This record gives sequence, C-alpha cells and structure tokens, in this order.
Amino acid sequence: MKRMRRLRQPGIRDLIAETRLSPKSMIQPIFVDERLSLPQEIESMPGQYRQSLDSISREAADLEDLGVPAVLLFGLPDHKDEIGSSAYDSKGVIQRSVERIKETTNLVVITDLCLCEYTSHGHCGLIRENDILNDETLPVLGEIAISQAQAGADIIAPSGMMDGMVGAIRAALDLEGYSDTPILSYAAKYASTFYGPFRDAAESGFSFGDRKGYQMDPANAAEALWEVQLDLEEGADMVIVKPAMPYLDILRSVKERFGVPTAAYQVSGEYSMIAAAASKGWLDEKAAFLEALTCIKRAGADMLITYWAKDFAKLTLGKD
Repeated sequence: MKRMRRLRQPGIRDLIAETRLSPKSMIQPIFVDERLSLPQEIESMPGQYRQSLDSISREAADLEDLGVPAVLLFGLPDHKDEIGSSAYDSKGVIQRSVERIKETTNLVVITDLCLCEYTSHGHCGLIRENDILNDETLPVLGEIAISQAQAGADIIAPSGMMDGMVGAIRAALDLEGYSDTPILSYAAKYASTFYGPFRDAAESGFSFGDRKGYQMDPANAAEALWEVQLDLEEGADMVIVKPAMPYLDILRSVKERFGVPTAAYQVSGEYSMIAAAASKGWLDEKAAFLEALTCIKRAGADMLITYWAKDFAKLTLGKD
C-alpha cells in the first residue's frame, strides 16, 4: 500500500516542502505621517505604526538589518484639497520619505501612487459634482509619478484603478528621462471590505459614494485578466492582486496566464483579523500568519506585500 504519511515525518516533511517563505520576497508597507514627531500605533492594526519623517529612516534601517529588501510607502499629508496637490509636491511627505530612506539604506523603495490620501473628498481621482473623472485625472497621476521618481523612488505603484493610468504614467516617466523606472501596477484591485483598517491608518476614507465605480467587483474573475492584460499592454512591468487570501484563484490565474512578476497584497483587514484573533487567544498568531503567507506564495505570488514582513524577518533570525 502506498503510504503518503511516510513523507510527513519530522525532517522529511520540511525537506520536501514545495513552497518556501523568505524575507527576500517580502515587502513591508509603511505609513508616514508628516504631522507626527514620533511613531504612533494604529489602533485598528495592532502592532503597526504610523511613522514620522524623523523616524522613517530608523524604521527603514531596522528592516534592512533584518533582511527585508523593500518597502511600500503611503503618505499622510498635513494638507488636503480637492485636487490632491500634496501628492505631487516635491517637498511632500512621500517625496521627503523616499529621500531620507535612500540617504541611509539600500532598500528598494516602492511608492504607492494614488490621490485618495491627499484629496479632501477621499477619492482616487479628480471629481466634478460627485463624479469621478477618469481622463482628467491621468495627467495628475503622471505628475505624481515624476515627482516620486525625482525623489529617488525605485518602483512606482499606481493603485487608483483609473482606466489608462499605466499608459499615462509610463509616458510621463519616459518623457522626463525615467524610462528605467519600473511600474508595479495594482492591476487586479477589488472593491473590498478588507480595506477598512487601511482607511483608518491612512485617513483615506471617502466623503461620498464608494469606490465600486473604479475598483473591481468581487464577483468577477475574467475581468481581472482583462485588467492585467491592459496594464501590461500599457507598460506595466509587474502586477499586484489585492486582496490576497480571498482572491487566491485570481492570483493563480494571473500568474499562469501572464507569467510576469506578480505580487499579492495581504491587506489590512487580512492582517488585523489574525492579529485581533490572536490578541484574544483564539488563534496562534505566528502559525496563522505563516499558514496564510505560505498559501499566498503557493498560489503564485512572487512577492508578498504584508504588514507581517518585519515580524517574519525577526522570526527567521530567531529574534521573535
């Protein structure tokens, strides 16, 4: 009789594991708030902090020392307006954060490119009478991309799900001499309930309506492949599937269909559910995160964007 249990014994089990996690494939998201002087814990994301412009360099250095190779930056400006002008300010919170990180580390710095954190209405595009304006937003996204690249960003990651955003950003970067700056596009980004803690952390909630007019319907799978194909045709070098765990089928399909470097974003709600349950003693936090991240990796993710990247790196080095 064939006994599969022969291969599940201690030592042998790990030896033949098909999927392996490594800090080298992980990206740590970081919120930087230019109004702060010290890091501030995020209530809805236990163990996560908003960094200040003074603390971001130390946080980046800690991540580099632990072996985390990349960060994804989100900014909280001290000024918001209807057009999100702080997003493309050369002295904006993201631009200054990039400069400070690059001065002191060799981390790969990825900058999220979206208007929602910078607009007074909280939407990812310009508005007119409560309508989200797609084409009018595209030149603004190009301007933001240029300012981030000028600050030293290694990778630009547009997340607003505006039609044509990748093409507009690629053209703007190329025109200004940044043809070697890659684009990591949030190509398959769903209108998900799991973003709730992020909106608290980034203060990016919307003042009217919702984002279902530009983010994807969770009921749709084929549409994700169209979105990815369009972004690749417009010049995206890599793509993101977001959220991760509830969309492993999408992740697998994207990786199998296109074969390009693919990231999965274990979003704030995914993180907070595990962290909150662990705080109640209902889950083993370490075991739950390891299982979740292994499943995401197994489904096809080359890169894991996760708020647990720092903790995983500590665990790997025996510093937990």
